[in-house]
Amino acid sequence: MGKLEKIVFWFGAIFLLAVLYSHFGGSIMGNTSSKISFSRFLDDVYAGRINSVVFENDDGRSIRGVYDDGTVFETRGFLYSGLIEDLHNNKVNISFATNDGFLGFFIGIMMSYLPVFIIIIIWLFFMRQMQSGAGNKTMSFASTKAKLLTAERNSKYSFKDVAGIKESKAELMEIVDFLKDPNKFTKLGGKIPKGCLLFGLPGTGKTLLAKAVAGEAKVPYILAAGSEFVEMFVGVGAGRIRHTFLLAKKNAPCVVFIDEIDAVGRHRGIGMGGGNDEREQTLNQLLVEMDGFEENEGVILLAATNRPDVLDPALLRPGRFDRQITIPLPDIMGREEILKIHTKNNPLAPDVDVKVIARCTPGFSGAELSNVVNEAALIAARRNKKLITMDDFEYARDKVMMGVERKSMVMSEHEKKITAYHEAGHALVSAKIEASDPIHKATIIPRGRSLGLVMRLPENDRISVTQEKLEADIKVALGGRIAEQIIFGRNKITSGASSDIQQLTKIARSMVTKWGMSDDVGMVYYEDEEYYKYSKESLDLVDKEVRNIIDRCMEETTSILNDNIDYLHSIANALILHETLSGQEIDSILNDEVIDKTVVNKKTANSSLDLNIDENK
Repeated sequence: MGKLEKIVFWFGAIFLLAVLYSHFGGSIMGNTSSKISFSRFLDDVYAGRINSVVFENDDGRSIRGVYDDGTVFETRGFLYSGLIEDLHNNKVNISFATNDGFLGFFIGIMMSYLPVFIIIIIWLFFMRQMQSGAGNKTMSFASTKAKLLTAERNSKYSFKDVAGIKESKAELMEIVDFLKDPNKFTKLGGKIPKGCLLFGLPGTGKTLLAKAVAGEAKVPYILAAGSEFVEMFVGVGAGRIRHTFLLAKKNAPCVVFIDEIDAVGRHRGIGMGGGNDEREQTLNQLLVEMDGFEENEGVILLAATNRPDVLDPALLRPGRFDRQITIPLPDIMGREEILKIHTKNNPLAPDVDVKVIARCTPGFSGAELSNVVNEAALIAARRNKKLITMDDFEYARDKVMMGVERKSMVMSEHEKKITAYHEAGHALVSAKIEASDPIHKATIIPRGRSLGLVMRLPENDRISVTQEKLEADIKVALGGRIAEQIIFGRNKITSGASSDIQQLTKIARSMVTKWGMSDDVGMVYYEDEEYYKYSKESLDLVDKEVRNIIDRCMEETTSILNDNIDYLHSIANALILHETLSGQEIDSILNDEVIDKTVVNKKTANSSLDLNIDENK
């Protein structure tokens, strides 16, 4: 509370107390009085029932008196000479009170000038609140919601905590060096980027990377979300932008990080209100603030989004967000480094190999890998283990990818047999096609929305995919449905192939419309949501080519299964017996070897969540 506010507060408090005392002072002191009419007052005077009276105020119209029995009364009348004579004749004590004291004077003045006083107070209040400045508030709406972390509080974050994105860290090292020693760049005429935009899929570490920049440079870190700048009142967001940057300049050198900037940085001219809505005013203020930076201020703005395509071009031009850094999903080496960071404080069993876990988690982001480690620790604790084993990581990975095991789901023997042949069809086709990824495991234990699955893991991360590999994926997806049809007949096929059909159709259509893998359609790109641009003949040709690819793969898949029908029965029977088979065990079946049932049974038991078994005993 400022000095002006304190003065107004105490002045108003004194005035309020004075008014209350003047109106209720008598009641508070216990001097309650009854109001009577003036005619009754005269009758009581003539009857000799009144002991004393007091004429208040100068005009004497307000009369307060006391009866002989001590009762207090009030009335209003008119002071005339005959009244005084009557009172004197009836031996009534007469006195006058004109409120000449300080309290009476104060109340009289304040009651006279009360309206003017209220108007002045309101005017001073709004003028005070509408002054610009980081420490002031416009009805508390325009104050910044950004959170300030001092250099000491943010010092625990560094680039050691960020793995799997070496190129991105190298780009940001220049910003760290500038914050530590600006003269290193300015003496050669260099200018550090005013803004740096980080974009990548959710969970890739954009926020953590921004914290690491501030931690490495040992400067304050200001965190804000894009949605915090958008309000229903026009001008509030712009005020919050101003206050945020005033806070940043006050704590410079520092790092300002705006997460999900697409909430405020979308293209202008597409909103309501003729392009002058709250979000656009907020964006305009952000553009002005970024242009207003001076070279020696030491304020670096970092922002993150997973939708760079919706940002306004003015935000991305040189001089604002003139450096854009892609934060990709980590490759197999990056996933290994991330897993080492997340498991450094976990007690791991000797059989845990982070390289194997990294290979088994293709496409996982850093957040998902952290979740896998946490789930593995939780399941190990629920199994009463002292160390986290490889089986726990297997279970955690499957849970993150496909959901928890549905152990309570009851399947009939016939449904279990159909599921076993369905998954056996996937596994057999995958094993017989050279371009397919190696099988990691097959299971008929329900997880999430799936009744079973065959998991294939690539030996290395792929940057591009060949047509041979795409057709192999289509054949593997078709293997389950075709196996059902061969074993149980056309009329006994089930709806279990729904996700397979969706996947293979998407692959085939992308081959035709995006990747130019159809001779008849040629090298023409068909945009997914803009088919209205193309003729009906062209779209009919696309549909025909998609169907041709799928039909050709169906013929080859059917031939593979018919030529290896005995292996299909063997894999299905093993799945019915053991529920889960590893890739090595499936290879053993295809090589006419007897699988180790002890190993399979132990693996199946470990993969199930039996909370009543102590695995250390």
